Amino acid sequence: MARQRPARSWLLEISLAACATLLGLFFVHETVSQDAEGAPIVVEAVAGALSFAGLVLFRRSHPVALTLALIPFGILLGMPMGATPFALFAVGLHRAARVTIALATLHATATAVIYYLALGAGRVYYESVAFLVLLHVSAIAVAMLIRSQRQLVASWAERARQAEEGQRLRIEQARLAERERIAGEMHDVLAHRVSLLAVHAGALEVRRDASPAEREVAGVIRQCAHDALEDLRMLIGMVRAPADDHPQPTLDDVPALVEQSRSTGTEIGLSLGGGEPLGGGEPAVPAPLGRHAYRIVQEALTNARKHAPGAPVLVDIDVQAGKGLTVRIDNALATDGARVRPAGGVLPGAGAGLAGLRERIQLLGGQLEHGPTAAGNFHLRAWLPWPTAT
Repeated sequence: MARQRPARSWLLEISLAACATLLGLFFVHETVSQDAEGAPIVVEAVAGALSFAGLVLFRRSHPVALTLALIPFGILLGMPMGATPFALFAVGLHRAARVTIALATLHATATAVIYYLALGAGRVYYESVAFLVLLHVSAIAVAMLIRSQRQLVASWAERARQAEEGQRLRIEQARLAERERIAGEMHDVLAHRVSLLAVHAGALEVRRDASPAEREVAGVIRQCAHDALEDLRMLIGMVRAPADDHPQPTLDDVPALVEQSRSTGTEIGLSLGGGEPLGGGEPAVPAPLGRHAYRIVQEALTNARKHAPGAPVLVDIDVQAGKGLTVRIDNALATDGARVRPAGGVLPGAGAGLAGLRERIQLLGGQLEHGPTAAGNFHLRAWLPWPTAT
């Protein structure tokens, strides 16, 4: 649907067309006052109306075509002669300099030749040609000056935008680096100490000479330490990748994620262990475990799009209630014997996706395997333990 012009734009076009009409009337008056042989007044009126409509309708959208139409009539008739400078002004303002110069040269040459044939080499000839050429050159010079000023302002605005964006990215990178440092310190210090506490509490719980009350207290301490470790792992994950205000994804959101990737043209198969489609009565999965599985599938699909675009992908999620969850993802690295490559080369990547997955899975106490297979596929397998009930 074409964008409609605002009323202010129409008012500007009508005002410029009115100025062109006044300039055309001046040329007609000069022709009549010098008793020169001119066109009939009816022809001038029709030409003026057409010039007015052409400027209003096509000055911005088709300035080159409008100028080419006005040049021959602007040499022979007075009313189009007044519209020609405004058309050339629009060309200088909205088109490249080479196009503007070519049209100005064409108009000057045609004017000089036709006026020479009509007037001969005399004072009137030189004055007329010089006046028209200077008028048109002035209009073009002003238009090109305005165009250059607009381009300069636009370049300054773009530089300012890029500087702001660069500053924002630097601040964001500094924040992420600080988050990574804090998360690392939390993991190295607190996780180590809390895990030692859990080990000692477990050892006290199984001592033969411990009384039932002591064993019960030791069990409570061990369970609290285990819960603290789980909370700490979740907190570290939030520090490293702060959550949005929106709800975090779970395993139920994986089909929507796969459907998004399918919309890009990628062939993706999704199944639950044993061939059942996901969503077909699988056991309830705790939200934290489902969220981690979602992130694993998300990263794997991203890597497949980067490094093997167009290759089919198979996602298999095996849920064993009370034991763990396994995510298997396979994608082909070759199609018809040729390695799949994106148009324009391999897409860039930071190379931190799999490293981040490994760190996430290790924090959960899981396992990650990935790499090419003998069949020419890339295989990723992640196992996540089932959260211990409190």
